[in-house]
Amino acid sequence: MSVYGAQTADAPKFDDAARDYDALLVMSFGGPEGRDEVMPFLENVAGGRNIPRERLESVAEHYYDFGGVSPINGQNRALIAALETELKAHSINLPIYFGNRNWHPFVEDTIRQMRADGVKRALTFFTSAFSSYSGCRQYREDIIGAREAVGADAPEFDKLRVFYNHPGFIEPMIELTRTALEPFAPAERDAVHLAFTAHSIPSAMAAQCDYEIQLAEACQLVAEGIGTSNYRLVYQSRSGPPRIPWLEPDICDYLREIKDRGVDKAVIVPIGFISDHMEVMFDLDTEALQTAKAIGMQLVRAGTVGTHPAFISMIRTLIVERMTAQPERLALGTRGPNHDVCPLNCCLPS
Repeated sequence: MSVYGAQTADAPKFDDAARDYDALLVMSFGGPEGRDEVMPFLENVAGGRNIPRERLESVAEHYYDFGGVSPINGQNRALIAALETELKAHSINLPIYFGNRNWHPFVEDTIRQMRADGVKRALTFFTSAFSSYSGCRQYREDIIGAREAVGADAPEFDKLRVFYNHPGFIEPMIELTRTALEPFAPAERDAVHLAFTAHSIPSAMAAQCDYEIQLAEACQLVAEGIGTSNYRLVYQSRSGPPRIPWLEPDICDYLREIKDRGVDKAVIVPIGFISDHMEVMFDLDTEALQTAKAIGMQLVRAGTVGTHPAFISMIRTLIVERMTAQPERLALGTRGPNHDVCPLNCCLPS
């Protein structure tokens, strides 16, 4: 079993063997940490997809508004620090490495360092709760490509399963949503609309994975925990040419739509994100809040799980799963735990 996933269509989707590991790799998207890094970072993200220069320059302005620094690397370092403390407290001796797809520390450099440190077999945690090409399979491809570049004796990797319905993700999101409802008077809260948001992806990509299904279950679980049916899953942060269909509706369009229906109080719940990185800070805390102000809607944004103790504990339990024979795999809802060995044709790009 490995980050490559299942090698045949009928291969098991769970690895029930007890395994030993030398390290954990936290794998994420990456982001610039200075103004001079913004355009090179965006060019890496574009990756030869012929995105017009003016589009990249427009997106760059979002980063310049925050001094050219994306918060994502700092947030991942905070997560790693909290997880190091959690593992030590439970006598799990597993050094943690950090690698990115699009910016320093690049995953290839990290895997090269892991090899130099004598790591032979490692687990990897992707900073995405949901299955999609960009949130899972592409990270696996990144690691495969990096291992090939590093060459002989590069570590082998097994991935932790996605955790969209794990109680260690859902229960903190219920708590954070309740906190976001506190500014509203108790008598008003039943009328407050919850708008769950996730990163939009092309519709053709969504058809090849369980992204929408998993998001729908996560939203339902959080709404049930709050005790409301007054919610909707919407999307944000779409990119690419308008002629290509992406998942809709967009959060700002949706706020205008529900205001026209008489809704004047709402909470945004960024269910698709585990930290307050640029898409949350700009698309929600800037654009969505500006839209709400312009249309006269009272809008509050719920927090992301970040370094919530229950979430950090969840990552530890996912690690223990892969180290234990026939482990208990926690999951809420009706779909059960997601696979930890990806099927052969899982999460194709389109």
